[in-house]
Amino acid sequence: MSETVTPSADKTFVNGIRTAFGIGGAIALIVGILILVWPLKTAAVGTAIIAVYAIASGLVYAGLGIFSKTLGGWSRVGHIVLGLLFVAAGIIALANLGDTTVFLAIFVGVFIGITWIVEGVVALTTLGNSTSRGWTIFFAVMSLIAGVILVFSPLYVALLWLFVGASLVILGIIQIVRAFSFGRA
Repeated sequence: MSETVTPSADKTFVNGIRTAFGIGGAIALIVGILILVWPLKTAAVGTAIIAVYAIASGLVYAGLGIFSKTLGGWSRVGHIVLGLLFVAAGIIALANLGDTTVFLAIFVGVFIGITWIVEGVVALTTLGNSTSRGWTIFFAVMSLIAGVILVFSPLYVALLWLFVGASLVILGIIQIVRAFSFGRA
């Protein structure tokens, strides 16, 4: 017995995809605009969301440790301690939102910088197996330069944040256009 897709099922599928593109595009566009118009406030909101998530996770871990009957003693203690640490970190982050936002921005910038440096070094180690040596060398050098700049000048994190905002605006617009054009003959 073969299954056939009815025109209404096909239309439902297309409408679902279009809706997903539209919603995703609208969210990206709004967040991108917020980043470009209020970069510090938007970063603070992101930090606050992370802090609230830490508190919620902490409460779940603590609850697991307190109420679980299947966990062993040390596992329960570990869950409770982990939960308390998450809750404390979330509360401290919310109480010092500005400082936490700056710390996270610098931390993320330095982390990305170190990642780019490692990525550049790894690319150089693959030169022997590479079919496009020129592009590999170019990528490695650019990755190393970008990584060193980001690690030693965290000011570039602000530019990276603005780049994220601009990218989200562009990608959001593209997704919205795709939402209107997807499935059209």
